[in-house]
Amino acid sequence: MNEWLGGDLMPRLIEWSTVLGLVAFRIVLTVILAVVALRFLRVGLRQLEALLSRSGQADDRMPGSAQKRAETLTGILGTIGMTVIWSLVVIEVLAHVGLDVRPILAGAGILGLAVGFGAQNMVRDLISGFFIILEDQVRLGDVAVINGTGGLVEDITFRTIRLRDFSGVVHVFPNGTINTLSNMTKDWSAFVLDMGVAYKEDTDRVVQIMKEVGEELRADSVFGPLMIEPIEVVGVEDFADSAVTIRARIKTKPLQQWNIGREYRRRIKKAFDAQAIEIPFPHRTLYMGEASPPFKLEALAGPGLVKV
Repeated sequence: MNEWLGGDLMPRLIEWSTVLGLVAFRIVLTVILAVVALRFLRVGLRQLEALLSRSGQADDRMPGSAQKRAETLTGILGTIGMTVIWSLVVIEVLAHVGLDVRPILAGAGILGLAVGFGAQNMVRDLISGFFIILEDQVRLGDVAVINGTGGLVEDITFRTIRLRDFSGVVHVFPNGTINTLSNMTKDWSAFVLDMGVAYKEDTDRVVQIMKEVGEELRADSVFGPLMIEPIEVVGVEDFADSAVTIRARIKTKPLQQWNIGREYRRRIKKAFDAQAIEIPFPHRTLYMGEASPPFKLEALAGPGLVKV
């Protein structure tokens, strides 16, 4: 028995134990490296989330929207990072135990290709949503026009953007189908007015009155803080059918262009009335030619009798 144990079996057991120990050591080392990589990943994502949150709070028009955007971005990055790390760990462990991982990788590639073809619209939406959020193209609380439909941005995810228009109708757009996106409240907004006055009016005088009304609005304690810059009256913009058009612009804080615009129109109407400046409206004159002479009426004797 001792001879048999001391023969061929003992070196084999020693060899097997050495190999198993080496394999176990490599597996444990791989897992430790993965745990360390995950720790660094979490720390880096927390730093990135704090940075994105701080950078977005200055322009945050809805409380918590910048923090939510940062959490969404770091959440998807964390999921991708964890998936990549643990996939590498599984592949390394299988390779350490002596399995051929090439068929597994080939099968995973085929499966991923099949899933990609089956869910290509969803993948397209997710990728588009990631870049929309990453590039900060639109935020919660913005007013945007997407594919020709405008409204207030109520929700942004990696798959969809939800708008609510002035009538309360909710519009949902998959991110992959967004062809045009116009943000009306990005960093600052503007109220643009094309003011029509009669041809008989002195345009220089009209421009001066428009500037004076703009300065009065800027000095107002309520509306002044909503204006970023003084009014810009660029001058005569067009000769319309019945009016001379003068264009003006007021830069405002985001979402405030409509409040400023309504108040400016109210004040400019009062100022024009006080200065007797005519705001024209279309007139129509009808001419009756010889081919269509007016009707002639002739009264006949007797009550209620009329001859045409």
